[in-house]
Amino acid sequence: MSDDPRDPLDAEQWARVQQLFHAASALPADAWGAYLAEETAGEPSLCATVRAMLTEDALRGSLLDGGLAATAHAVLSDDHAHLPMETAFGPYRLLRQIGEGGMAVVYLAERADLGSSAAVKLLHDPWLSPARRERFASEQRTLAQLNHPGIAHLYDAGVLPDGTQWIAMEYVDGESLTEYCRTHALGLDARLQLFREVCDAVQHAHGHLVVHRDLKPSNILVTHAGHVKLLDFGIAKQLDPADSELSPTKTGLQLMTPAYASPEQLRGETTGVYTDVYALGVVLYEMLAGTLPFDIAGRTPGESEMLILTAEPVRPSVAARGTTQGADANTASWADLDVLCFTAMHREASRRYRTVDALIRDIDHYRRKEPLEARPDSTTYRLGKFVRRHRGALTASIGVLSILLVTGVVSAARIRTARDAAVVEADRAQRIQHFTLSLFAGGAESSEPGDSLRAVTLVERGVVEAATLGAEPVVQAELYQTLGSIFQKLGQLDRADTLLQQALRSRRRLAADHPDVARSLVALGLLRVEQSRLPEAEQLVRDGLALSQRVRPAGHLDVAVATTALGRVLEERATYADAITVMREALRLHTAIAPVSPDVVTAATQLGNDLFYAGEYDRADSLFRHSMTVAQALYGDRHPLVADALINMGAVRFQRADYAAAERLDRDGLQIMQFVYGTEDPRTASALTMLGRALVAQTRFSEAVPLVKQALAIQERVYGNVSPKVASTVNELGIIALREKQFDDADAYFARNTDIYRAVFKRPHNLLATALANRGSVFSARGDNVQAERYFREAVAVFSQTVAPTHVDIGIARVKLGRVLLRQRRFADAERESEAGLAILTSQMSPGASWVKNARSDLVQVYDSLGRSAKAAAMRVAQADTLLKR
Repeated sequence: MSDDPRDPLDAEQWARVQQLFHAASALPADAWGAYLAEETAGEPSLCATVRAMLTEDALRGSLLDGGLAATAHAVLSDDHAHLPMETAFGPYRLLRQIGEGGMAVVYLAERADLGSSAAVKLLHDPWLSPARRERFASEQRTLAQLNHPGIAHLYDAGVLPDGTQWIAMEYVDGESLTEYCRTHALGLDARLQLFREVCDAVQHAHGHLVVHRDLKPSNILVTHAGHVKLLDFGIAKQLDPADSELSPTKTGLQLMTPAYASPEQLRGETTGVYTDVYALGVVLYEMLAGTLPFDIAGRTPGESEMLILTAEPVRPSVAARGTTQGADANTASWADLDVLCFTAMHREASRRYRTVDALIRDIDHYRRKEPLEARPDSTTYRLGKFVRRHRGALTASIGVLSILLVTGVVSAARIRTARDAAVVEADRAQRIQHFTLSLFAGGAESSEPGDSLRAVTLVERGVVEAATLGAEPVVQAELYQTLGSIFQKLGQLDRADTLLQQALRSRRRLAADHPDVARSLVALGLLRVEQSRLPEAEQLVRDGLALSQRVRPAGHLDVAVATTALGRVLEERATYADAITVMREALRLHTAIAPVSPDVVTAATQLGNDLFYAGEYDRADSLFRHSMTVAQALYGDRHPLVADALINMGAVRFQRADYAAAERLDRDGLQIMQFVYGTEDPRTASALTMLGRALVAQTRFSEAVPLVKQALAIQERVYGNVSPKVASTVNELGIIALREKQFDDADAYFARNTDIYRAVFKRPHNLLATALANRGSVFSARGDNVQAERYFREAVAVFSQTVAPTHVDIGIARVKLGRVLLRQRRFADAERESEAGLAILTSQMSPGASWVKNARSDLVQVYDSLGRSAKAAAMRVAQADTLLKR
């Protein structure tokens, strides 16, 4: 090994570094020096390298999550760019450095405007590859979706002027899990409660397709309030295709902790949910026994691996004897804890708890003195449980015992019935657990590691797995509906359609009047909305709601969800008065169930949308703000529901002609959407369209065109060519073409919009009226006022059937109609339309809005032409007052 620590290492040298690191990491920190001095005699550079990596690995609560290669690079390089303390960027000001690794430096920072602290992680730039940058961005997107009180939250992210990426996360001030148990002398039940919190957080991550792979007490802190916080989720490494170079199925170095590593990790095999289950078993063992199941201190990596793969650990009940929490370790109840640990830690992954949720259930069973699912269901075992749970009653008197014996015959039949039902349910749960496990386990051996964990690949694999459950129709239908909903979110509407219909058919065959049938009807109805099949959507959702109301009690969540779905359909069909009534009821139902919940956010947003389309902007804005407040309380500032609220508030500003404010809100919303979903998602496309619209209104066409065209490409790919979402984006391209006097292109865009809306809605709709008015604007700009008048009159007629008489869109359409009548010198008709339009606009817009100024200018000409000099003079004064107040 070279004396220069910056020289590259060959494979043999890397193997030596790994061997020494793993061996030393199993020793106490105060033994590292002696061990390395003996093993690296005459190789000071090697000793320094391994010692530095051990120091990095020991950083408490590290957020660095760097691979071994990255950590070693940090040790061997001298080009770290550290920021001076008090540096400020965004809302954060650095206070002190709290950690450093091969890929990043971590600082404690404060956010003065909120009076809060954060841990800010900055990437070292010089040696980061594009793949690593993409991995970092992907990690941010995934972290944004992990919202759980037991997981350190992601607050913010950005890029410094020099290109350095950074993320701000929750700063956790606490002790490691085992240290907290020791210093607070926690009893057995308190330790189990803490462990259950850990499991709940890990289960949440698994529900988002995230496997931790490095669970250990130093990555689990307990706050001063006594709650756990999981750190160091290697998110991008596990599930993002951009990180296939670091996949566990490829040969390479991994910085893992051998004492907590599962057998499959040690063998270099594929990891999955079961890997985290194993690590949780080791953590539980250590919490109970006060020691690790395998003593690998002083052993070489090979010896450690052999011990873990072949030896049988001492039972926790034996290891815990003599400790505070193990004072009663020789009792029968501790036998269940032995079962808990050893089931989670089983050497064969297929013999472990299938999911963390199964482990949680047995923790709960133990604490309630109930039989464990992992324990053989023997008569002696169940009787022992019964006796321990009812010891007082059984020892009260012989008389009571006799009564119990007599009634036991009757009770036994009931117990058997309940047990049989439980067995069926447990078997069904096991099938679902196996299904979940198989998704994480990876595909064929020949598949690329990255590809095997892509979201679409996982869902497709799920469809194959679900097809094998023909003997379990209830489970199969549930999985089909879940998978169909996921395909819908991914924009694959045809696949979603097939699966949701399969779920509905299966459920109807089982029981036509079952709540599950109602859920399927509603889910399929909402898919029909995205497919622009609105009459069918309304019928499906109404049927689902009616069924839920029949079979569910009043106020049930299913009824509230179906009511929200009906409101969504009515909104799409532009029956806003009915939609408002329905959504008020939906919001009432959801608020009664849980006032701070995602359902309340959704209901408030939809009601706000309906009021917005009805022209009630103040009330709409109030609801959008309420939905944002609830979403922030649930998820923080960087969540898609917060983005929706920002964009909706931007739409209100746009309608009031405050285009700069609309742009700011739209940009904030778009940033969150891209942060969470990436650049090719239809939700991102909708945000791009809204931002483009605000830019168009400010005549910043060169900025708007690329955004709008990007949005259109995404939407056409997802929704096809005939969709209101596509039409909304096409509309912006038409406005740009019109403003740039490309009249043929503009008319083609607006004609396409008209055709889409007629095909989709098949009846009067406010969006159709907008498209007609825009076609009229093209003819007006060409000087063809007769044709323009025809389109404007048709637009006003359609608006009058779909929105309130004082809606701003009617005001704009009448002002446009008044102008083309003025140009035809039909002054009396022009006066009527312009005055009516101005009256609507002045109640909705600021005096300086362009449409208000246009209407006043036209009326000055009309009054002059009609010889109404007093009215003309008054209108000129109003115009002048507006200019003076600007």
